[in-house]
Amino acid sequence: MVLVIGGVKIEEVPHDSRALYHIAPHLKDSGSQFAAQLPKHLGPMGLLFVSQREFAACSPHDKNVSILATEGCTTCITIIFRHPTSGAVAFAHVEPVCVDGISAMLSRLQDLSAGYFDQGPVHMHIYGSFTDNRGYGEELLYSVLHYVHKEPYEIDLVAACVGVVNTVQRGDIPWPIVYGVGINIKTGEIFPATILDKGPDIPLRNARLITGTHALLEIYDYVSGLLRIGPFHYQPIRSADIMLQQPDEFLLQHLTSSPEVEAAHVVGEIKAAIKHVQDHPFPEITVFPESRPRYYRMDNGCWNPVRLDPFRFDQLP
Repeated sequence: MVLVIGGVKIEEVPHDSRALYHIAPHLKDSGSQFAAQLPKHLGPMGLLFVSQREFAACSPHDKNVSILATEGCTTCITIIFRHPTSGAVAFAHVEPVCVDGISAMLSRLQDLSAGYFDQGPVHMHIYGSFTDNRGYGEELLYSVLHYVHKEPYEIDLVAACVGVVNTVQRGDIPWPIVYGVGINIKTGEIFPATILDKGPDIPLRNARLITGTHALLEIYDYVSGLLRIGPFHYQPIRSADIMLQQPDEFLLQHLTSSPEVEAAHVVGEIKAAIKHVQDHPFPEITVFPESRPRYYRMDNGCWNPVRLDPFRFDQLP
């Protein structure tokens, strides 16, 4: 199959955001309107936060999750696949190293849309990937569109707030406009978002970004309704003490793709991730014993830890 833009199956993938908006000016118009919206501030109630190199999928009938959201998209891309008939959603925060995880997203969307999947194209929405001076955002945009173009599905790109539309110039430095994105899975509404509570295990999840695997990990078991973290591996940081003593600018320069424009809280999250690796250099032993994931159940609006006996399926909701 091929990528569809504006009802037309494209032959050649646009090489950057300018080329994309040249062939699809309606996407530029709608993307500009999206960028002009004020972000919604999201608390923990019904929220499933999706971090970098993660994805989650669920149906509009999910009893635990109402909103999927992410934050910190500078050169990264938020990808939302939504099936127009079933309403099922697959949501990801994608970096260059995990673009191939798109296949898993679409496979999961197909599972959730059983009996409906072949009824029309999958709708694709993309956000983020601002036009930075290093060109990382535009390169990722092309990689994502090129990968989707090769998938064995018909995918209709219906919304795009990326590249030049998601960029504002401040002096000599381009800045992203939209940092966070959310979707109400019940209604399909997509909006700019600021996350007030990202949920559990953020230092652990961020540790994987520093020295861990490049895979796009699925974090939600839509059958059991549980948030599932891991198991995964990351390498010890032998110089953790030294890194934690470095100035903020050093950490931003060496551990982010857009150090000039990162949000204020990013340095704190980086330090927390380094400290986590320092305290748990071998996650297979201290974090995921016996290769057990860390499970959380939505209870009273928050994700609370739950320990499951692997041989007792009656514990699942």
